[in-house]
Amino acid sequence: MPVKDRNHSGQLQQDYTGSEILLRCLIEEGVEVVFGYPGGAVLPIYDSLYQGALKHLLARHEQGAIHAADGYARATGKPGVVIATSGPGATNLVTGIANAQMDSIPLVCITGNVPQNLIGTDAFQEADITGITMPITKHSYLVTDVQDLPRVVKEAFHIASTGRPGPVLIDIPKDVSNARSSYSYPDSIHIRGYQPKTDPHPLQISRLHKILTKAEKPLILAGGGVVTAGAEKELIMFAERANIPVTTTLMGLGGFSGQHPLWLGMPGMHGTYAANHALLECDLLIGIGARFDDRVTMGRLDKFATKANIVHIDIDPAEIGKNVDTYIPIVGDVKKVLSTAVAEVPRTPSDAWIEKLQKWVREKPYTFCDSDEELKPQWVIRHLYESTGGDAIVTTDVGQHQMWVAQYFPFANPRSFITSGGLGTMGFGFPAALGAQLGKPEATVISVTGDGGFQMTSQELAVASLANIPVKVAVINNRCLGMVRQWQEVFYKKRYSEVDLADSPDFVKLAESYGVKAWKAENKEEAKRVWKEALSHPGPAVVDFRVAPEENVYPMVAPGTGLDEMIMGDEDK
Repeated sequence: MPVKDRNHSGQLQQDYTGSEILLRCLIEEGVEVVFGYPGGAVLPIYDSLYQGALKHLLARHEQGAIHAADGYARATGKPGVVIATSGPGATNLVTGIANAQMDSIPLVCITGNVPQNLIGTDAFQEADITGITMPITKHSYLVTDVQDLPRVVKEAFHIASTGRPGPVLIDIPKDVSNARSSYSYPDSIHIRGYQPKTDPHPLQISRLHKILTKAEKPLILAGGGVVTAGAEKELIMFAERANIPVTTTLMGLGGFSGQHPLWLGMPGMHGTYAANHALLECDLLIGIGARFDDRVTMGRLDKFATKANIVHIDIDPAEIGKNVDTYIPIVGDVKKVLSTAVAEVPRTPSDAWIEKLQKWVREKPYTFCDSDEELKPQWVIRHLYESTGGDAIVTTDVGQHQMWVAQYFPFANPRSFITSGGLGTMGFGFPAALGAQLGKPEATVISVTGDGGFQMTSQELAVASLANIPVKVAVINNRCLGMVRQWQEVFYKKRYSEVDLADSPDFVKLAESYGVKAWKAENKEEAKRVWKEALSHPGPAVVDFRVAPEENVYPMVAPGTGLDEMIMGDEDK
């Protein structure tokens, strides 16, 4: 029987186990669903979950669980929560933790550990998960006293979701889960040494306004920070009032409408002609929530925006000046910075510049050689867009299909494109779609995946089937590791080494074995018909689009070359 006790306020409370305290803390934080996989070290936690106070999604692999939590977080903006046991359960989360860290996604990862008296003895299923994940977490905790649990959970959610978001790990030894303590959840917390700066310095805003009055060729590079901050409206207002064209990074897609006349497309390795050449010619570059990574700069800073003064707006001061020299640094929350800056923002003298860029947009769009004989992947992506009117959440893995989605699905809304940007994780897209669908049950959620990546987490079809999660999976099946094959073709003289996936399973039969409806399409007419059926199907569905195997992603800029050295592809010849 729980022992009655009173807290410092005199309120009646009870004595709980650590696992019961953890459950109550999660409820206090407004957690709706947790993703996980049980094991010995977390059995006390799962025993508490047995009460049914929280919805739990049982993945078929811990990597599927954390990617689903990640997708939930990206779709909703709220921290995703994942639970795994000690040892291999915890280490199976590592890729997902790194994935979230690279893309600044708020996760709270709860792992079990062996009892404290066994830590360091190489006990069964023991792993130093806090040590293993130290470089890839925003913060981590090893809980040694059950009385610390409420504070630790409160801090974890605060750290994960404020400043630059990221994953936080809480490692709970089994004896702590079983220990008993009174329970009181803190109303607020103060973490010494962690006080993210959110308000911009007024002097830096004044400097930005002053330089805008002289900029004849300004350009905004908007990144994932715009989406994270929920600053899409402020960005549109700022760009329109200042008359500045916008290019959005892969992570920034949807943060500025792909239908807006000031949008130039995506920059970088597979970016548009207009976006890349705007970076080459601009005299002022305003980076907003973007980190100037090597897929945008190509690692050739001597050829990147060399004519421009660079303004960098970011919540994370460590990013400013890390990759590019910054003329005006502005540290703060992107939404607050833009809200402040837009108040008295001057209109730039950029009409001629914008007219030139819009001409490039019209004359140099993404193109491909269409065919009536074989199914082209670019056509498939464009059809997915047209069939939904763009009103969908789309997830991807990494590779050719990811780039084709970025190129041919013009996202108009934030949090509608969920992709593994920084880490580039195969197997991410499908479980992320399951999490996104749980977070946004009213949305149409499409998982666009390759035949390689789908096989890495296809076991999560069991979850989709059992829970009737109506995700629509579009497999871009080219029977090979497409992007690796493309690089071997372009850079290794067609010496194709270990990229053949022709022996992959029949995805229709695979899906049906899990109780999921599935179709196959090898031409346009089949594709239109079966995709329409998949969209109208009330449950999960898989469509195996058998596309041309040798299709490449163009344009392309080779690593180590400048943005002025774009390979436009055969269709441009």
